[in-house]
Amino acid sequence: MLFDTHAHLNDSQYNEDLLEVIERAQHEGVSNMVVVGFDRQTIERAMELAESYEFIYACIGWHPVDAIDMTDEDLVWIEELASHPKVVAIGEMGLDYHWDKSPKEIQKEVFRKQIQLAKKVKLPIVIHNREATADIVEILKEEGAEEVGGIMHCFSGSPEVARECVKMNFYISLGGPVTFKNAKKPKEVAAEIPLDKLLIETDCPYLAPHPYRGKRNEPGYVRLVAEEIAEIKGLTFAEVAEATTRNAKKLFAIK
Repeated sequence: MLFDTHAHLNDSQYNEDLLEVIERAQHEGVSNMVVVGFDRQTIERAMELAESYEFIYACIGWHPVDAIDMTDEDLVWIEELASHPKVVAIGEMGLDYHWDKSPKEIQKEVFRKQIQLAKKVKLPIVIHNREATADIVEILKEEGAEEVGGIMHCFSGSPEVARECVKMNFYISLGGPVTFKNAKKPKEVAAEIPLDKLLIETDCPYLAPHPYRGKRNEPGYVRLVAEEIAEIKGLTFAEVAEATTRNAKKLFAIK
């Protein structure tokens, strides 16, 4: 029983073989997955997939790289969709200082608006962070994000930052990078953060785990993430799979 908490099966890279990808995931023991939409097109597709498959859920929000494109109408639309029974979180949202498409101040404004929306609709949030840790932590605190909690998606920070996020009612989600031989920080985080605060994900089609690094990722590969965490923590694969699935279902309020 594995739960891929962050997948982009709404990406065009799956247009040709989506059914096969889903079948492979189920063969690997993936019982649930959350498909993340982060703009108009990907949100619509995430909703289609969530409505088509009982075991797929949707997370909907606006990506910080595209913050400059989000309108007030988009925010209202996301709020309307948030009442759908298959929508389990708002995001991915946050800050991305690697790309310069959207000015930092606009990213921050859109980030704050989405936190406020999540508190209004009482759903957890999924955080995208690239080279912006200090500002993200500051905004989460200022906006009282602890009230809804959520996920630090594809966490790449230090164990110290991870512990600070856990105190703010966030789970730490690890993906393919934890399997990379040179990935010091994710391995340290996997070792130090309690199992009841960890989640697993693929972020597919990106960040495929070893030995598929550099190739298209898919939900079935989340098994490799769980296996690596089990080895790091000195636990069985079953213990990690069961705990991370339980954590995900608790956060997303899935019975």
